[in-house]
Amino acid sequence: MLMSSSDKPATLIYGPNGFRVIKPGSFVLCAVTGEPIALEELIYWSVERQEAYVSCEVSTRRVTEG
Repeated sequence: MLMSSSDKPATLIYGPNGFRVIKPGSFVLCAVTGEPIALEELIYWSVERQEAYVSCEVSTRRVTEG
């Protein structure tokens, strides 16, 4: 994801069927890798932990490693 200096991180609440934007922005950071994830590309998150993940593999690793 290419970011410009005007891009700001969003604050989200993650639910079981989607997420709600609390603070507008264009991306969130992966809780494991720190990589930016464009909101349009965000498909992996944890409702329980309220975290976003960059990929299925990273999401699975987070769950299995704690």
